[in-house]
Amino acid sequence: MNKIFTLFLVILFSNIQLILAQTSSENQTMNTNKFNLFSEDMPYNAKANKEFQFLAFFINQSVHSNMYPKASLFNGQLVGRLFGPNSSSTTDSVKSNYFEQRIIPFFIYQPKLFNGKAILRASFEIDWTWGDQAYGLSGNKGAAINADQVNLQTQNIELELIPIKDVAINLGLQRLYDTPYNPYRTMFDKMTNTGYRLAYWGTDAVGISARYDGDYQKLKAGFYLLYENNTEGDDDVTLSELVYQQKLSLKWSAGASVYYVKDRGKGQGGVSVFGQGLASTLAAYNGSFVFDMQKDYKADIVWLGATISRNPDFWIDPFQLTGFVNYNLGNVHSRVGDTYEKTADIGGFAGNIRAAYRYGRTLNDYFSADFIYATGDPNGIDDKKYKGVITGNSWGMPSNIFIGTGGYLLFPHANVVNRFTPVVADISNMGYGLIGGTLNLAHDFIPNRLNAKTGTAMAISQAKPQGGGWSLGTELNGSVSYTIGPYMSVEMHGAYLWLGDFFDSRDSSHGSSINGNSETRPINPYTIFLVYKWLMF
Repeated sequence: MNKIFTLFLVILFSNIQLILAQTSSENQTMNTNKFNLFSEDMPYNAKANKEFQFLAFFINQSVHSNMYPKASLFNGQLVGRLFGPNSSSTTDSVKSNYFEQRIIPFFIYQPKLFNGKAILRASFEIDWTWGDQAYGLSGNKGAAINADQVNLQTQNIELELIPIKDVAINLGLQRLYDTPYNPYRTMFDKMTNTGYRLAYWGTDAVGISARYDGDYQKLKAGFYLLYENNTEGDDDVTLSELVYQQKLSLKWSAGASVYYVKDRGKGQGGVSVFGQGLASTLAAYNGSFVFDMQKDYKADIVWLGATISRNPDFWIDPFQLTGFVNYNLGNVHSRVGDTYEKTADIGGFAGNIRAAYRYGRTLNDYFSADFIYATGDPNGIDDKKYKGVITGNSWGMPSNIFIGTGGYLLFPHANVVNRFTPVVADISNMGYGLIGGTLNLAHDFIPNRLNAKTGTAMAISQAKPQGGGWSLGTELNGSVSYTIGPYMSVEMHGAYLWLGDFFDSRDSSHGSSINGNSETRPINPYTIFLVYKWLMF
């Protein structure tokens, strides 16, 4: 392991020296404000006015942990709930050591012929684990000797038309984020802390959306085709959305939204062999509630929600507050013979509030507290009712990424490439419900240069599984990061999770075993990783 880290550091810092050498003359004239994207001291790039632009996010990380997939099928890519049916588990006998790499390039074409009123965007993911397979089949592979494997994944191919000021129409494969802000014109951190914080929808989908982004109001309407099965049949899954936000004052904004899924997929389509929908293996992988019914069903589900935010950019004063409430309702009918009969009514609630205080000179000097609540149902649909939460994780892998809490293991974290396995991968907690939160303290020891963060995360279940208790666990985490240049950093992260008595259960009544069908309580997970990141623009 020492040799691995030594090799990584040699490569890392040799690249850093090359980059710094190329930009040294420019760096000498810039002050510490150069790390603020909106600072007037940012270096001016005349090429940015060209019709064609390139942006990219690059991440390279070395990971050491005790988490691993029991099945070799998932060795290249591991997504879903830890201890779920994806075979993810922990061990005290062997350790996982690997390097991951990702680049997300963004190509933007804005022809002068249309005077800025037509923009074509294309973004991709190129992912791999160092030394994995070459040639052959399966994605996210291709870094072994000879390489030459398909590992390019399409994120977005979408066209934005701007017929009049503040109005935009997006057509094609585009961002589907459950916040009122334009995902192509907003910093990602802001979207993870506003609206529904990607806890319901945080992915990409094909469709059409129209939005108005005024000074005081934001309005968005969208229609997305999540799954097209037979083009001639009524067997598709569609999503419609209507989102509104009103600026109440300089600091406060409030909004409301309606989302509607019409699921007529009848169990067809979906992610590979996992399928999609409320009764699918996919839902179990993602830690969602699995409806114990025929996969041939019809469902209509509506989400009614409201959001609030105060000083979301952290600029006006030291206090920040965001929150949401959301209620999902609907019904499900499954096939019985030649007809569909009602299987269950749906009614679940979730709420979140996050508060932060900036006590220092920079945006990185802050203390935050984050609380999440989601109703659960200990009886599943045995009583023809489901009282828990449903999210986009029933239709995609994953379709939401609740990564803004500051957790690493208990709740998901953003620093991932091919392995995304938090304990609570969906706020429904497999239908058992959730009460949890995080506390985080961050400080810039050198303003905009050297930062350290420490945090904790805790959660309990709303309902106890058979043979298990309430506690999901308690996590302690921390990180140290050094900013090399504008949006280029090297970071060290670590986290340890003490699992609670929830994992004493052998319950599989919600369609997914609590601890991966293990006869013994799982080993507490931990992770340590060294990261190099660069946001290029």
